[in-house]
Amino acid sequence: MKPIASTPQPPYYAVIFASLRSGTDEGYADTAAQMMALASEQPGFLGVESVREEGGAGITVSYWKDKKAIREWKNHAAHQQAQRFGKEKWYRSYKIRVSKVMKDYGI
Repeated sequence: MKPIASTPQPPYYAVIFASLRSGTDEGYADTAAQMMALASEQPGFLGVESVREEGGAGITVSYWKDKKAIREWKNHAAHQQAQRFGKEKWYRSYKIRVSKVMKDYGI
């Protein structure tokens, strides 16, 4: 994964997943790697950026072509299973935000 995603010219969408881990790691790394690989194969996936601090707080931003692609990824069976595991054991809390990117620039 590149540290900064290469995204097309806007508009496109960002799904922002902010989380605080529970401290339970059982199966987390394998599932996260599987979800990253699977997401990258989905129609409309544009890229991802993710960071986590030692204390367990983290943020992952995935970029998508449109709301349809986001909805299809949210409803993907394997992703739904990972979401259940996250709620049951990996995350103490989380928040998901979906936004439309209207401007994109940098160096």
